[in-house]
Amino acid sequence: MQACTRIGFEIAWGNLATLEPDPDTTFQNRIVTIDRSDPAHAPFDMMRTRVLQTLRQNSWTSIAITSPTASCGKSLVALNLAFSLAHQQDCRTLLVDLNLKQPRIGKMLGVNAPASMEDYLKGDAPIHNIFQRYGENLAVGTNHQPVLFSAELLQSAEATRVLQDLRLRMGPDVILFDMPPMLSSDDVTAFLPNVDCAILVAAAEVSTFDEVDNCERYLSERTNMLGVVLNKCEYCTDY
Repeated sequence: MQACTRIGFEIAWGNLATLEPDPDTTFQNRIVTIDRSDPAHAPFDMMRTRVLQTLRQNSWTSIAITSPTASCGKSLVALNLAFSLAHQQDCRTLLVDLNLKQPRIGKMLGVNAPASMEDYLKGDAPIHNIFQRYGENLAVGTNHQPVLFSAELLQSAEATRVLQDLRLRMGPDVILFDMPPMLSSDDVTAFLPNVDCAILVAAAEVSTFDEVDNCERYLSERTNMLGVVLNKCEYCTDY
């Protein structure tokens, strides 16, 4: 039975088109963990190790990555964490762009998918029209079409079914959901029942203490809080 399951996973992953990030676009957007030539990749590798240890200790797989407000860099954190996880050969990772009103993942990679995330979550598009495979163990689901009534879609029974099917077909060890900012919509609230834990990304000199405290408290009451990431720190250090 396990051998049949593994074969099914291999077929599902093998059906995905190859993800080819645009080098100039990823450089401009500071996606530093793809080739790890920039020493700034080190903190993301450290985050990856801590995340994996916590997930494995608790038998968790799914993480919502959000922020208090826009422009905190949560999509940058999600992408760098995803590509860092891709270097862990025994770990299969999915990155899903669920910032439905303002999708960013595809733009930051310079790629696009044939179908929209809305069609996929409604059950009208197959996995291979949304997800593209990078290497052997990272698949990225991008979106090019904003969704007007995104919270309703995220908490629909069909979206829940589609995401359960995604887990069964792809067999990921880690699923990263890039979510919208918490204080701009109720999308995160609508989607939290679908995840095991959450990461909150705050931005130095942008996010206020009250914003971070309120968002962290809210997440802790509704899911497992994996941690708070402070982004955009203006200081130099040796990695």
